[in-house]
This record gives sequence, structure tokens and C-alpha cells, in this order.
Amino acid sequence: MPNIQDILIDTFRKLLEQLTGFVPKLIGAVILLVIGSLVAKLVAKILKTALEKSGFDKLGDKLNKIDVIKRFGELKLSTIVSKVLYYFILLVFITASTETLGMQVLTDMVASLVNLIPKLIASAILLFAGVMIADALKNTVVNLCLSFKIDSGKLLGNIVFFFFLVIALIAALKQAGIETSLLESSFNLIIGGVILAFAVGYGMASRDVLTNILSNFYSKNKFKEGQVIAIDGTKGTIISIDTTTLTLQTGETQTILPLNLLQKEKIEVFEEIV
Repeated sequence: MPNIQDILIDTFRKLLEQLTGFVPKLIGAVILLVIGSLVAKLVAKILKTALEKSGFDKLGDKLNKIDVIKRFGELKLSTIVSKVLYYFILLVFITASTETLGMQVLTDMVASLVNLIPKLIASAILLFAGVMIADALKNTVVNLCLSFKIDSGKLLGNIVFFFFLVIALIAALKQAGIETSLLESSFNLIIGGVILAFAVGYGMASRDVLTNILSNFYSKNKFKEGQVIAIDGTKGTIISIDTTTLTLQTGETQTILPLNLLQKEKIEVFEEIV
């Protein structure tokens, strides 16, 4: 029978040997973390100061004017960039610390995070450019609608903005290595549905307008300014005919009628003023 006392002594000796070998590694890892934290803070502070003095935050001011960004609070690009650099340097030192401890699984996990950061930075730049382009296109659409006196300019501008924002978001996710097939399929389905609904709705809404335009084509040789007619219970002198409407002078007032009435109603022509 083995001696229990010898077994316990041997087990304790092995544990003590392992602990004796691990403590220097632990101290070295802690020292690396402390140095890494100090270096990361120092470099991040220097970079933040340099960016602030160079006027880098002016780009962030443009972003802060966008309605969507305002909801998330004010952004300061120099702070964001310096924080990213801080965590990047810190992760590099954490990787070195885990290698010192001999924890390969943790080392691989931290190393994968370090390798992911450049992709995230590229994705952020791509998304930033996409937001700026989307906002510029939105303002262009709104200004064009204002110049053409279209009431729904803001709505159309927002539609254009979110359309290009989603495209930029999908591109940024792809850059980060995230699978976007499902998101792209859903986006294409939504866009197709919106276009179909818009086409049907616009067709229904513009039906009367198209009818008036066709009525103008068929009636332009039958009626002209100066004629006195009675249509739909209204008698007056034609003072103007445009693409979709006919204007009658009825006493002291003017009556504007849609041109499709020329095809639907019985019309009496009384006289023509020369």
C-alpha cells in the first residue's frame, strides 16, 4: 500500500513548483499590462491633442448637423479616434501578457480582436463617407423640390438619405467581415415593394391628370379663348386653356374646370368673341 503521507508531500511539492514557476510569469504579465496602459494613455492623449489643434473635429461638426446623428448625441472625432488607438495598443500589450502566461487560447482570442480593429476602422471610414454622401444627396433633392415648388421635398429627401445610408451600412458590414446576404435580400425586397407601391399609387393619383391632358389633346381645336359656353351648369367666357384646366369668366368671378369635363358633359356654345 502506498504511503499517504508521501503522496500528499509529493503533490504539495509539485503544486509549489508550479506556483513558483507561475508567479514570475504573473508578475511579468502584470508589469506588461501596467506599461501598456501607460503607453496607450500617453499616445492617445498626444494624438487627441494633435487632432484637436489640426481642426480634425470640424468633420465631426458636419456629422452633428445630420438629424440621425443628433439623436445619438454630439460626436467628437478626435475623442473617438484616440479611444480606438488606446484600446488597440492596450490589446497588443494584453496579447503579450497572455503569451507570457502561456495561455494560448486567450492569446489567440485577443489576437483575433487586434486583427479585427483595422477592419472596423475601415468600416467606420466607409460608413462616415456614406453618411456624408447620403446627406448631400438629401439636401440636393430638398433644394430641387423647393425650386420646383414640390411640397413633398423633405419626404423625398429623407427617402433618398435612408436609401443610401442602408447601402453604406451594408458595405461597411461587408468590410468588417460580417455576412450581409440576408440583409441584402431583405433590403432588395423592401425596395421592390416600395417601388411597386409608389408606381401603383402614383398611377392612381395621376389618372385624372392624364385624363385632363388627353382631353386637351382632343379638344384643343374645338374650343378657344373668347368663346361663351355652358358646361356642367356653369356659363361663362373662356379666358384661358392650359394643359389640364379651362378657366371661365363668370361675371365677377372666375371658374376653373378640369378639361376632362369636355369629354363627359354636354357643352353649349353661345357665341364667339372676336
